[in-house]
Amino acid sequence: MESRYQPADIEPQVQNYWRDNRCFEVTEDPDKEKFYCLCMFPYPSGALHMGHVRNYTIGDVIARYQRMQGKNVLQPIGWDAFGLPAENAAMKNKVPPANWTRQNIEHMRGQFERLGMGYDWSREFATCDPSYYRWEQWFFTRLMKKGLVYKKNAVVNWDPVDQTVLANEQVIDGRGWRSGALVERREIPQWFMKITAYVEELLTGLDTLDGWPDSVRTMQRNWIGRSVGLELAFPIENSNEELVVYTTRPDTLFGVTYMAVAAEHPLAREAAQGNPELQAFLDECRQVSSSEAALETMEKKGMPIGVNARHPITGDAIPVMAANFVLMDYGTGAIMAVPGHDERDWEFATKYTLPIRQVIEPEDDGEHDISRGAIVARGRLVNSGDFSGMQFDEAFDAIADWFESRGKGKRRVNYRLRDWGVSRQRYWGAPIPVINAADGETLPVPEGDLPVVLPEDVNFDGSGSPIKSMPEFIETKDPRDGAPATRETDTFDTFFESSWYYARFACPDADDAMLDERARYWLPVDQYVGGIEHAILHLLYARFFHRLMRDEGLVDGDEPMTNLLTQGMVNAQTYFRQQTGADGEEAGVSWYNASELELKRNERGQVTGAVLTEDGQPVEIGGVEKMSKSKRNGVDPQEMIDRYGADTVRLFAMSDVSPDQGLEWTDEGIEGSFRFHKKLWRAVHAHVERGAPPALAVDALNDGQLTLRRKLHATIAKATDDIGRRKTFNTAIAAVRELMNDIAAFKDTSPEGHAVLQEAWTAIIAMLSPVVPHMAHVLWEALGCEGAVIDAPWPVVDESALVSASELYVVQVNGKLRAKLSVPAGIGRDELEATAMADENVQRFTDGKQVRKVIVVPGKLVNIVVG
Repeated sequence: MESRYQPADIEPQVQNYWRDNRCFEVTEDPDKEKFYCLCMFPYPSGALHMGHVRNYTIGDVIARYQRMQGKNVLQPIGWDAFGLPAENAAMKNKVPPANWTRQNIEHMRGQFERLGMGYDWSREFATCDPSYYRWEQWFFTRLMKKGLVYKKNAVVNWDPVDQTVLANEQVIDGRGWRSGALVERREIPQWFMKITAYVEELLTGLDTLDGWPDSVRTMQRNWIGRSVGLELAFPIENSNEELVVYTTRPDTLFGVTYMAVAAEHPLAREAAQGNPELQAFLDECRQVSSSEAALETMEKKGMPIGVNARHPITGDAIPVMAANFVLMDYGTGAIMAVPGHDERDWEFATKYTLPIRQVIEPEDDGEHDISRGAIVARGRLVNSGDFSGMQFDEAFDAIADWFESRGKGKRRVNYRLRDWGVSRQRYWGAPIPVINAADGETLPVPEGDLPVVLPEDVNFDGSGSPIKSMPEFIETKDPRDGAPATRETDTFDTFFESSWYYARFACPDADDAMLDERARYWLPVDQYVGGIEHAILHLLYARFFHRLMRDEGLVDGDEPMTNLLTQGMVNAQTYFRQQTGADGEEAGVSWYNASELELKRNERGQVTGAVLTEDGQPVEIGGVEKMSKSKRNGVDPQEMIDRYGADTVRLFAMSDVSPDQGLEWTDEGIEGSFRFHKKLWRAVHAHVERGAPPALAVDALNDGQLTLRRKLHATIAKATDDIGRRKTFNTAIAAVRELMNDIAAFKDTSPEGHAVLQEAWTAIIAMLSPVVPHMAHVLWEALGCEGAVIDAPWPVVDESALVSASELYVVQVNGKLRAKLSVPAGIGRDELEATAMADENVQRFTDGKQVRKVIVVPGKLVNIVVG
């Protein structure tokens, strides 16, 4: 064993050992308990960042720990390879998206290997592999036949330059995030999956996910958005038409003073014919993002469409407005506006001088001026005809009964969740396996013709998807009669691939089926690890997909993942300068990476000042924020690995805070982890240099040796609970460090002491091996342990070692501390009281006084009460 810790030498050797011995490749073993550990698979962007390092280290620690518990552990890895970033890179670098993607995969695979991740690389796949997306195409055709997918016109954010649909998040100030073109709300044909057919099951299933964070389950419940309300219709004046609306507040019905419809609503379109001003307004509305965040913050605009509705109870005329905050694909595309009791409706009514009527009197009986704002709380109905005086629940039922008895409305359970639009007009995605026949029919591609392979050798200039102008891809034949037909040129939303990849890892080489019996062995995933930013869409779609596969007979059970861990962000200090223009006005902010600066620190290592190396001038110290390219506060993992070794980076990622909290990256922190490694290496080296220890004979140990051994097994118990149950790796590491401090203070050089240290060091290396596997591999061998630590079991607590020969009691007189006693464990109460009373300091406060009672808390306290 070398005397110095040199990670650059040992880590490649250990990785070669794992690779040569295929340590992490697993097969199904019905005689062993399985454990499937999975991290959300990465997008091959080209380089890992510190967020990746933390996320995947968490998964690797869990997988290695469970392996040491004797379980058959699967930990696979793959690549979420389709998506828009590859197209943007293709335009920038003049490289086809497929080439860019596969080059990045090669590079990132090497980075994962440098970090020592224990993946079963034999199961690796990328979602852009035809052998993978063939089966989702097959599945889609099955769902078509079952009526669970359909095509309809839908309103989308359309970028006229990039010729593609944009997600709401890609529309910035009404413009495409890349092209800068004004985005249109355009109605185009889109493919949808009927996730709403499973909505109630998806909602109630959340109650069974005890291993998921409450925050994630709450987010999904809110996204599904179950509500109970009333559906009713407002007749249109001088027409047989009606405006159907849904409301959860029928108690406010008498406060309706206007109706609002979406720009795409048929009533608004009809009214715009021959009305250029209204048509221009509707066109303007179509250039607004449909994201909820944008709708909440944007200026609310509207215009009368020249039509009135009639109140279904009072018969009063109510103006109908076209409004930019009403969306056609939410609800019915129309709302009843109650400005007296809804903040958004109040804001709109105030702007356009529309009536505001109070029909609810809050229960608190306080003063409420409706001219200053809406009253949104529930309360007693006023100004509501026969329903005045009723409270919410009574009014809800009475008004619902009124409409239902007359056939003019009905109670209804509604959901915020809408069917999943899976069409994308982008190129780099899995082709949707549909044939458009000459007679207008949409037909599934026959199973024997799958996969529909995406052409990869393309010229990509960003002016729309290249396959839309490739006759060799588009032209095909009608499977019914061989007549000329065309292929669908839309591709799948990338969530489609990430919704079932976890199942394919169980049997990635299955050539004749989407999944085989191996999926029944491995599923569900026992531990899933990933960011909370995926709490809603990805996880909801995966739960939906699992049920679809269940109903197709491909998997068992209702849920895809039993336990979920959502890790916190990696944060770092930011540095900036506020730039000024020639006129002295502020002209933006320039951000700087710490590597560009000379940092001044105080005696505790905290940064107190920063100077830009380039010009010697100071920069401002900003806040600690999530590592990002925009704030330039990222740290290159590869640079850290080259400087300190992978184990140091892994240790720092695990040892500072619990995994669900944000981790602050600091130079002092990574340096501290490196010092710990060197200290551990030196200590084990010194122990090994003493030679082989004798066998441990517990009966021959003295009190000091027994005390250290007791601390060792208490540490094993804590680390086992912290890692296995609580997933608080930081507290487990802290416990091991505390044990090492006790070892450093243990000066026993006897053979028995050497044997106790051998047991301690062996257990420490085993407990640290999931976190620092390279170092542990070498030190395990140096300690003379059998086999490799990767195959070692987790240390077992010796319960007898935890039993102390003595107990420490605090002795109080009238509640005040007067003495501490070390007495034999299990001492009787009478003997304990006598020993306490005989203590010299206790006697100073009891002599000459009457002992009224003695209170004993076993194992802790004796309190003598005197008067």
